[in-house]
Amino acid sequence: MDKINKRIDIIINNSSSIDEKLLKICQLLKNEIDGFDWVGFYFQDNEQQILNLGPYAGAATEHTKIPFGKGICGQVAVSNKTFISQDVAAEDNYLACSIDTQSEIVVPIFKNGVNIGQIDIDSHQKNAISQEKIALLENLTKKISAIL
Repeated sequence: MDKINKRIDIIINNSSSIDEKLLKICQLLKNEIDGFDWVGFYFQDNEQQILNLGPYAGAATEHTKIPFGKGICGQVAVSNKTFISQDVAAEDNYLACSIDTQSEIVVPIFKNGVNIGQIDIDSHQKNAISQEKIALLENLTKKISAIL
């Protein structure tokens, strides 16, 4: 994961716009990490209590707006805690983006102590979320927070 972290740092330091940085990070994670089949960012609209889809890499999704509390992403918007599901079929509140998704992780992004968004990763494999991947994503959200 050290190589991935170094490449993330290069993207953050060299890309022009925030959206370009986020898209390149999504593409890097999807293309280079086994089991990361869809990678995207959602950002909070606290007034409307909705998550808006930002840059992503993977299949198109109809979930461009997710109400707070709905699905795993909406749940993280409310709980402010990382959510990991090694088997999405076992989740009561799962919002299916793809019939191929087997596991998912959603990590919130905080700016000045406020949850402003999240990174959402879907995998076509069960049990795809290792401790190493969790650590990478939690570190990534801190780097993202610093540029937003």
